[in-house]
Parts: sequence; C-alpha cells; structure tokens
Amino acid sequence: MYNITMLCPICNHKKTYLLQTGQRKCAKCSKKFSPKKIQRDLDIIECFCNNFTAKSCSERLGVHYITVKKRYELFRKLITHFLEKQYYGKHSSEYDEYVYLPKAKKKIQKNIFDAQNFLTFCFDEIKVYNLLMPNLHKYKQELLDDQLDEVYFKEFSKFMIYNKIAKISKKQNTIARFWEYFENSIVIYKGVDNENFIYYLKEFEFKFNYDLKSRVEILKLSYF
Repeated sequence: MYNITMLCPICNHKKTYLLQTGQRKCAKCSKKFSPKKIQRDLDIIECFCNNFTAKSCSERLGVHYITVKKRYELFRKLITHFLEKQYYGKHSSEYDEYVYLPKAKKKIQKNIFDAQNFLTFCFDEIKVYNLLMPNLHKYKQELLDDQLDEVYFKEFSKFMIYNKIAKISKKQNTIARFWEYFENSIVIYKGVDNENFIYYLKEFEFKFNYDLKSRVEILKLSYF
C-alpha cells in the first residue's frame, strides 16, 4: 500500500509502500529503506544542528554513542563539501588572519606549536569562509630540540597583541563576530586534534552562516 507522506530518501519520489519486513520500497527507484532508521538519523541531524555533543545526543535519543559519533563525523565532512561548493566563484569583500589556541594552552610556551592558523573571508556581507593554513605541529619536536620554542612564543605573543587590537577595532564586522562565535562554541568539545580541526572549523562556519531551520534542511538534503 502506498504512503504518499513518506518520501523516498534516495530519489525523493512521493510513493513508497510497506513491506512485510517493516521496510519501505520506493515505487520509482525500487530502493528499500527503514523508516525507523530514517527517523533516527533525522533526530541525530536535529541534535547536531542544535549544538548537542555526540554524548548528549546519544543520551537524549537513547542511541549508541558510537552510532552518533560516526554520524557526526559524516555530517562534518558533508558540510565541508557543501561549503566549498557554496563559496566557489564568490567575491570576498574582506579577509583577515586568525590564530586559535585553547585558553588552557596559551600560558605554556611550547604549546605555540599546537596553534591553528586560518584565514577568514567575508562574502555576501553576512557569511564567512575559512581557509586553514599549515601549522607548526609537525615541526614541534624538532624545534623544541633546537630550543627555538621561546623565539616562536615571543613572535606569537606579538601577533596576538596585534590581533587583539584588530578585533577591537573591527568588533562589529562579520569576521570578528565569527571569531567570537567560534571561540565560544568550540569549547563544547573537550579538545580537538590537529587532524580533525578543519572539520570542526567548518562545522561552526556552517552554523554561523545558516539559521537552525536552514541547517537542518541543508544537512538532510546532503545526507539522504
């Protein structure tokens, strides 16, 4: 029996029918899918877009943590791909450089090598696009062995002073608002490793650029 209220998640065809197994089958593409799994993934998307961590989402929905964690990792990759396409061919009205280092690490000199450096571009007046630059992490041990950590720490301190002045003088612009949003938002994650930092940066770029309703719709279209 057809159910016109449940679209096929593969081709968006309006007609699907119920199988004895509890799955549904699309009348157009013949793909089978589980309504329960679809609803579960929709709920996880809602949690992700509402800034729930994987742990809090798992507890809220009663879904295994590993399942949620894998979905979150996939969402971030889908978002990164989506944002690249959205920015392609755009004209940037302004850009600025930012260095991110968690507050807990800023007072320890050798942690300079863990800092993340990225460029933030403003386009369409209210949106941002971030380009992650190479960091010093892979040279950390070598530079520590050569006792160059103090030199880099001093230069980093100078940059942070200048950067702070830049942020104050541009407090109301889109780029500065994104930096503040990013700093305040990423603390929900208790540490992000270097390899995956780009995906978390893109997560908050996505959430800054789009309101909640748009986030959910974009991610649903990207995922299903």
